[in-house]
Amino acid sequence: MKEKICKTILVAAALMFGAVGSAGAADVTVGFQLVYGPWKALKKDLEANGLGGKSIEFVKFTSGTEVINAMASGSVDISLNGSSPTAAGYSRGVDLQVIYIYDNINNAEALVVDDSVTAPQDLMGKKIAVPFGSTTHFHMMFALEQFNISPKDLEVIDMSPPDMVAAWERGDINGGFVWDPALGRMKEKGRVLLTSGDLSNWGKATFDAMVARKGFTDENPDFTCQWVKMVSSADADYRANPGAYGPGTDNAMGIADAVSGNADQVGGVLALYDYPTLEQQVSGTWLGGGVQNALMAASDFLVSQGKLDAVLDSYADSATPKFAQMVLDGGC
Repeated sequence: MKEKICKTILVAAALMFGAVGSAGAADVTVGFQLVYGPWKALKKDLEANGLGGKSIEFVKFTSGTEVINAMASGSVDISLNGSSPTAAGYSRGVDLQVIYIYDNINNAEALVVDDSVTAPQDLMGKKIAVPFGSTTHFHMMFALEQFNISPKDLEVIDMSPPDMVAAWERGDINGGFVWDPALGRMKEKGRVLLTSGDLSNWGKATFDAMVARKGFTDENPDFTCQWVKMVSSADADYRANPGAYGPGTDNAMGIADAVSGNADQVGGVLALYDYPTLEQQVSGTWLGGGVQNALMAASDFLVSQGKLDAVLDSYADSATPKFAQMVLDGGC
């Protein structure tokens, strides 16, 4: 038996709200990216049993742009997405809202370089890959600004994480700013020059958000509460029992399987992130105001990069503490 506190909560919720239908299209479509996270230890259970009486279909995305396009078309209801592409989508009028912070990225995203780069100034003239519009793109440009390096002084290339790893192993690029599991692959032959934790400490925090279509959450508040409860319970389990996510554990193997990663790396990668508690989620640091401010700052960046036409006058409705507060209040 898998020894997971959060699995017990998941099964109890499924029983409480009734059996999931087995025929026809899934009731809820959830997007995920190739990022490790505690709740992904439950992905197979969720696929088999659903949650809150609703069946779930999972769709893999390799970039934030893909998430935004899917959300704009209404083909995904809830998804992980980075703060920068979330800002871009909201600024363009996509029906989305941040309802939970999956993680404070901290040191889980990093710029890995080859032996030709020993200091930031060595980036000039090099080929560095980033997924354009992502949190790492935001931090890459911020890093260049801090070191007074013009983006024109090097070649910044748009690549998805899988393509970046392939280019790195061929020797086509000198480095890349990315997240795990791609980050772990690149670390095998390279060295970390900077982390997102370094850059966040310099005043530009990034995070992975749970974004949802407001049209969906307005019609399905109970399911949304259940989803936040499941994810926050998994986060709480990890914070209380980090050793239960180390090499050889069911949790590590489940998470690695969910994102085609390496189970032996899961524990070390999770330790690089910070997973805010529900109390922190609803505070002014996050859903109570901090997220809205961060999305406006990210939008400013995207305008400066020519990726957005304009920044909105207000980002007040870009995030809500409603569902995290519902969980705290025992609303589901």
